[in-house]
Amino acid sequence: MMRSLYAGVSGLQNHQVRMDVLGNNIANVNTVGFKKGRVNFQDLISQSMAGAARPTDELGGVNPKQVGLGMNIAAIDTIHSQGSLQTTGVMTDLAIQGDGFFILRTGNKHLYTRAGAFGLDENGHLVNPANGMRVQGWQAQEEGGRTFINTSAAIGDLRIPVGGKDPAKATQQVFLACNLDKRTPEIPAGAGPETIREGTWTMSFDIYDSFGNVHTLRVDFTRRAGEPNRWNATVTVDPQVGNTNTQVELGAPGNNNANTFIVEFSNLGTLLAVEDAAGDRLTEGALQVQVGFDVVGATPPAGGGPVRQTFNLNLGTVGSVTNTVTQFAEKSSTKAFKQDGYGMGYLESFKIDQSGVITGVFSNGNNRELGQIALASFINPSGLEKAGDNTYAVTNNSGEPNVSPSGIAGKGKIIAGALEMSNVDLAEQFTDMIVTQRGFQASSRTIQTSDQMLQELLTLKR
Repeated sequence: MMRSLYAGVSGLQNHQVRMDVLGNNIANVNTVGFKKGRVNFQDLISQSMAGAARPTDELGGVNPKQVGLGMNIAAIDTIHSQGSLQTTGVMTDLAIQGDGFFILRTGNKHLYTRAGAFGLDENGHLVNPANGMRVQGWQAQEEGGRTFINTSAAIGDLRIPVGGKDPAKATQQVFLACNLDKRTPEIPAGAGPETIREGTWTMSFDIYDSFGNVHTLRVDFTRRAGEPNRWNATVTVDPQVGNTNTQVELGAPGNNNANTFIVEFSNLGTLLAVEDAAGDRLTEGALQVQVGFDVVGATPPAGGGPVRQTFNLNLGTVGSVTNTVTQFAEKSSTKAFKQDGYGMGYLESFKIDQSGVITGVFSNGNNRELGQIALASFINPSGLEKAGDNTYAVTNNSGEPNVSPSGIAGKGKIIAGALEMSNVDLAEQFTDMIVTQRGFQASSRTIQTSDQMLQELLTLKR
C-alpha cells in the first residue's frame, strides 16, 4: 500500500482535532475567564531510504534520503493571556488584572479559576453561585480589641455576615487638635461671671461607654492670670446629668481626685507640657491625660459601687502643629478630630479593594475588615488541567500553588465590580479555521490521488 494514504489519514485526523479546539474556542468567546486553546503539529516519523555518507577524497558527502509518514499533534496549549475587563457594577464580581487564580473549595479539593462571578449564599459565604464552590481566603481575627488578618495562616472559607451585629465599643482614645487664641484675656482672681466667660473656651464631643450609650465630654480651657502660655483645662463628662465624679490623672491611679489639668505652650505656640493638679508633669513625646468617670445608669457590679470608665485624652506631640493643641493668635477652634468608640451597628454593605481585603460598612459608621481573598500562582500555569466549570486542577507539571494575597510574588491586583472576559480573538480563530479547513481538504486530496494511482496500477493488466 502507498505510504501517502496513511500520511493523508494522519492529516485528516489531526486537522479534525485542531478544528475541534477552534470550535471550542469560538463556542466560549463569551465565557467569563475562559482561556483559549492552541494546537501545535509535528511530523510523525520518517522512513529512511538511504543513509548519509561523509565526504571522501574523491567524492563529496551524501545526504540521507527519508520519506515522511505523516504528522501528529505536538501539544494542545492553553494560552493564559490577559482577557479584557468588563465593568458590571456588582460588588461581588471580581477580576484579576495580571497573573494569579482565585481558589475554590469543593469538598476537600481545591480548584482554581479566573472567572470571578461570585455571590453570597444563605449563610453569607462567598461562593460561585453556579456550582456552590466556596471562595478561599483568610477570615479576619480579633485579639485584644484589635482586628487583623493573618495571611500566613491556612486559607479557609470567607463569610460576610450581612445584617450581622457589630457590638458597641467603649471610647478608649480621644484626640484633640484645637487652637487656643493667644489673644484671649486672662482671668484675674475674683473676676465676675462675664469676665470668666470671655476668657474661657469650651469644646464638647460625644464619647461612648461599653453599652453603646452616648456621653458628652466637655473641656473648658481658661487662661491663667500672669502666665500667658499656660491654660487651665477642666474636664467634665455628662455635665447635664450632675456629678459623674470625673477625674484626671497623669501618674498612678488614685493620685489625683481633681478634674483639672494645666496645658503649657512654648513662645512659638506649640505644645510644651501638661501637668495635673497633683503636680505630675509630662514634657516629652505624645502628651495625654487619663480621664475617668462614673457611667450613670449602669448596673453596679456585685461588690457595689459605680461603674467606672476610663479613656485617654490625647493633646498631641510636643513641638508639633499637626493634629495637636496649639496656641496661636487666631480665633479659638473646637476640634476633637477623632475618638475610637461607637454604638452597636449592623453590617449594611461591604467593599473589596485591590488587595482583596473585604471591608464591612456598619450602620454605626464603623468600617471593619472582615477578611481577605487569597490568590494562587503557578510556575507553569499551562500545565494545569481543565476541570470544567471554568476551573483548573493541579497536575504533575503545573507545580504546586503559591498562595498569598494579591500583589505578592508576581500576582496581579483584584478589580471589584468587573469580570475578565474570554481571551478568544474571533478574527484569529476564523483565520485559523480557514487554514485548518484547507489542510484537511489537502489531506483528503492526498488520499484521493493515491487511490487513483492504485487504480491505475490495477488496470496495467487487462
